[in-house]
Amino acid sequence: MHIIVCMKQIVDLEKIRIKPDTREPVLEGLPVKFGDFEKNALEEAVRIKEKLPDVKVTAVAIGSPKLKDTIKEALAIGADEAVILTDPAFGGSDEMGTSRTLAKVVQKLGEFDLILLGEGSTDDHTGQVPSRLAELLGLPQVTYVRELQVLEGRRIHAVRDLEDALEVVETSLPAIVSVTAEVNTPRLPPLTAILKAARKPVKTWGPGDIGVAGGEVGSGASTINVLSNLAPTQQRKEVILEGAVDDVIDKLLKALEREGVLA
Repeated sequence: MHIIVCMKQIVDLEKIRIKPDTREPVLEGLPVKFGDFEKNALEEAVRIKEKLPDVKVTAVAIGSPKLKDTIKEALAIGADEAVILTDPAFGGSDEMGTSRTLAKVVQKLGEFDLILLGEGSTDDHTGQVPSRLAELLGLPQVTYVRELQVLEGRRIHAVRDLEDALEVVETSLPAIVSVTAEVNTPRLPPLTAILKAARKPVKTWGPGDIGVAGGEVGSGASTINVLSNLAPTQQRKEVILEGAVDDVIDKLLKALEREGVLA
C-alpha cells in the first residue's frame, strides 16, 4: 500500500510581529514549519503503516529552499521518503496552481492507494486544495475526516465531522482524504528517529521534472490578487483601576459588563 501525504510549509505564525504604524505583518526572516493539519495527515498515514504490512508513506511538500531542513521532521515522524519542490517558479501559486502541481507530482510517483491532506492550511485555511486535487485526478474524496480505518477489499471507512452531525461513509481506493485536528494527536519524534531521518531518500523536483509550464503555476498563473494584509485596529481604553483588590475586581467586572464582554 502506498500513501501520499501532501504537506505545506508555512511561516511560524506565533513569531509574526505587526508594524505599529502600518499594521502590516513582518514576515521576513521568520522560521518556517509544517502546518498543524498537515501533521495530523502525516500522523494518520504513519498509524496506518504501523497497523498494516507493506505500507509505504511518501511526503510531498512545496516551499522555500528551507524545506530541505523542514522535511526532516516529516521523515522523523515516519514518512519513508519525500519529494520536495523548492523552485521559485512554484512561489505565489494560488489554490489552483498548488493543486495542479500536486497532481503532477502524484502522477509522476505512479501507483498509489491513498492521498492524505489536512482539511486546510494553518495560514490561509481555504480548504480548496483537497477538492481541486480530487477533481484533477478524477478520484473520490472524503473531507473533514475525524476517524479513518482501512478495510479489506481496498476500501476505507471514515467518520466526517459536519459540525452539528457526524456522517459515516465508505469508499473504494484509490481516494483522497482530508482530515481534521480531531483525527489524532501528532507524535513528537524521538532522537533516534530524527537521526535516521537524515538517511531517508529525498527527491527535489522542479517544473521540468513534473511537466508543468511556467504559466501554469506560480504568482504569474494566480487568479488571486492580495490587495492588503493588515492586522485589525486596536484601541486601548487607558483605564486604570485603583483601590483594594476586592474593589478593583468589582470595578473590573462592571467595566466588562458595560463593554458587553460579560453578559
